[in-house]
Amino acid sequence: MKQKRIGVVLSGCGVYDGAEIHEAVLTLFFLARSGAEAVVMAPDMTQHHVINHLTGEVMAESRNVLIESARIARGKIRDLARVGVDDLDGIILPGGFGAAKNLSSIAFDGPKARVDDSLAKLLRGMHAAGKPIGALCISPALLARVFHDRGITLTIGSDADTAGAIRAMGNAHQESGVEEIVVDAGNRVITSPAYMCAAGIAEVGLGIEKLVSRLLSLVGS
Repeated sequence: MKQKRIGVVLSGCGVYDGAEIHEAVLTLFFLARSGAEAVVMAPDMTQHHVINHLTGEVMAESRNVLIESARIARGKIRDLARVGVDDLDGIILPGGFGAAKNLSSIAFDGPKARVDDSLAKLLRGMHAAGKPIGALCISPALLARVFHDRGITLTIGSDADTAGAIRAMGNAHQESGVEEIVVDAGNRVITSPAYMCAAGIAEVGLGIEKLVSRLLSLVGS
């Protein structure tokens, strides 16, 4: 049987300015345990800013999203702009503020946010090809912007402001708990709130495991 190839889109390294590390690593773990190949990718771009994760303060330095993401991928990573729909069977976006600051401007512009051109093109291509898309934590808000014309049902848990932004972008929001996933079967999109709700890594893993399992079940179906 052909090994399933699932894209994992990272946005840096660290919850406050990049990819949420627990969510990213658990996604990679559950994919590997299921026998799938993770195709890890990130945009080759300067991240919006660098946050000191000890103090929460902005640091006076510059970092590259692809290089920082390579820390999580142990160096096995591709430039997002060089990955196409034909390279993947499905795709998952872990959360972290990098999804809202680097991959998009959701953190600053809300419903009027821009999304990285290469990522938006890849996501639209995956959707058009009927290949499943998964998103965790704040990343469903990014999907809401890309698919503002599709009316997709998404979840970020129970945060009223973010849910309102999703609705303002023309999509539906379904409240959920950390251990739950929301599946829009018609659009083949699966979302779970992860650290939008979770108190710790054990809780985060519950929803991510379900999301990975459901996404893999949709590949080729």
